[in-house]
Amino acid sequence: MAGRSGSPTVVGVRDVPWWGAISSVATPVLLIGGWMVAAGLQPQPFDSVRQSVSALAAPGSADRWVMSLAFLVVAACYITTALALRPAAMAGRLVLIAAGLAGVLVAASPQAAPGGFSLAHAFWSALGFAFLAAWPVAARRPGLLVPLGLRPAMAVSASAVIIALLAWFLAELVTGGGQLGLAERVLGGAQALWPLLVVLSCRRSVAASRRSADSGQLIDI
Repeated sequence: MAGRSGSPTVVGVRDVPWWGAISSVATPVLLIGGWMVAAGLQPQPFDSVRQSVSALAAPGSADRWVMSLAFLVVAACYITTALALRPAAMAGRLVLIAAGLAGVLVAASPQAAPGGFSLAHAFWSALGFAFLAAWPVAARRPGLLVPLGLRPAMAVSASAVIIALLAWFLAELVTGGGQLGLAERVLGGAQALWPLLVVLSCRRSVAASRRSADSGQLIDI
């Protein structure tokens, strides 16, 4: 595409503010660090392969506030990252915000003590998982110069991987499999890493756009 002067047009990608970059980095660090610290504080050995992360915030767990706080701060990071992801489609940003709000309610509705069942915890956890699986597709943008993480093929692939991991987790949950904790941690890690990868791809595109600005007309997208 050419500008009015006949020079090539360069599509400028909106930048992600520094605070959005920090929140995207903090999300996987705080989530993974939270469950590792919380597991280490348990007086009895905690089997991270078999036992759910939510068990670390359940009544009766030692220092359950550690995992509850991690859930809450990670949820806030999802919301902050969504607000900062200006290059993404608005629908995807709203879905990511909804996922963060669901995470707040997960922290406020802990899993029941062993032998019990919390409908509120199960509901908000399921909703949060669903939103985190859907947001990559909802955030996609068409165009050759769109950041890699927001291109349709990449977004669909990300959602497909997360859905596959979610299916694994649900299978372990329903069948009482011995890898429930592992499945949940792999799923949670993948969900937490994807916003970071999208942010990095956006900032990389901004840098490339700025390098090309001298040879064309910038159009903000």
